[in-house]
Amino acid sequence: MPLSDEVDGERAGDRRLFYLVAPAGFPNYGDELIAAAWLDYLAETAPEADVWVDTHSPGGAAVLLSSHHPRVRFTDTLWRLAEGAPSDDPWEAANWVQEVVHNPGMMPRWHHGVELLARAEVVHLLGGGYVNQVWPRHIGVLAGAAAAVRRSGGRAAMTGQGLLPAADGVAPLLRALADRFELVDVRDDGSAALLGVPTGADDAFLGMGPARFAKGDAPEVMLCLQSDLLDEGAGTLAAGVLATLRAWKVAPENVGVVEGIPRVDRDVYALFEHELPGARFYPFPDVWAHGLPVAEGQTWLSTRFHPHLVAASAGVAGVAISVRPDYYATKHRSLTELGSGWTVVDDIEAMAAGEVPERPVTGGFDADLVARLAHRKRELADAVYAPVPRASATPGEPAEETTPAAPVSRLGKLLGR
Repeated sequence: MPLSDEVDGERAGDRRLFYLVAPAGFPNYGDELIAAAWLDYLAETAPEADVWVDTHSPGGAAVLLSSHHPRVRFTDTLWRLAEGAPSDDPWEAANWVQEVVHNPGMMPRWHHGVELLARAEVVHLLGGGYVNQVWPRHIGVLAGAAAAVRRSGGRAAMTGQGLLPAADGVAPLLRALADRFELVDVRDDGSAALLGVPTGADDAFLGMGPARFAKGDAPEVMLCLQSDLLDEGAGTLAAGVLATLRAWKVAPENVGVVEGIPRVDRDVYALFEHELPGARFYPFPDVWAHGLPVAEGQTWLSTRFHPHLVAASAGVAGVAISVRPDYYATKHRSLTELGSGWTVVDDIEAMAAGEVPERPVTGGFDADLVARLAHRKRELADAVYAPVPRASATPGEPAEETTPAAPVSRLGKLLGR
């Protein structure tokens, strides 16, 4: 089929066009997990639909995720537009991307990508913590989604979002943009308060189940330690973890180390691996192919959020270490408030000085809660991808306002929270 049939002309036949936005393909265990869960859902419910995933790393995402939907393809339009904003100021970035979506000649290299985006029936920002002060230009990705459905008459949805820490003065902009989304779901109380919506849950619960867990034996104590976004140095984190393992009297051969981001999650362990002869290392490719190595009676020490979520979903206890409290503490506490039973450590320097946490003897989510969260995420997914009635519009012009096929509640109501 000629490229122009897909980009400049109408969609082939009557196929629906879904446009997913996610930071997939870096790779990062949690981001890939979320993207895979949504693609698996669409493979089950809409295998005939055209699905595009807009990500900053489309090549990596294609390799990791293409098998999850028969008609999925990958692009990077919205991320390119956000990157092209004139400054890091969130207001300027949001305004710039919206202007380009309505006038793609401003960035002609991405004209075809913008036109594809502006024809989507659903534009869906998948969950994660990527629209916040840490990456201020990323608000342009959210703004571009809102602008696209003004052109198309389609549905904009955001699910499982974590918006903290928010940049100073950006709350009114976030609320205004969120009001243009038909469905808004956030995963933590702070983000919910920011937008004035109920608290939902992380998108990884959509695909949670035995397939996420590796089969076979696994070490007694598991580590997942990152070297990025550290407020303290890698040596401080290494000292705190090693002090904890010694206080818990864990034999080195009973330790496992999981890599959530390749290499980035090996650097801290590399500082003290000679103190742990016989420890097992699980590189990202193994974790992605086989699942997270969880086992009954384990204890985890994790700076990463999604190993906390997945291990707790398997009924495993652990300690979450907030390497950047203004970002990771919010994430980890969203899970403890749901009932993960994990301890959260915010002071790594104190941990390195010997104030180590007690080893948890119980923990993990109740299995019924995990099943309930998965079911309610599925209900949300059905609402996101329900047929969208759209008024006809002249190509390139905003569509008329339409009424959804049925009232769509936000996930907080679905969760009863």
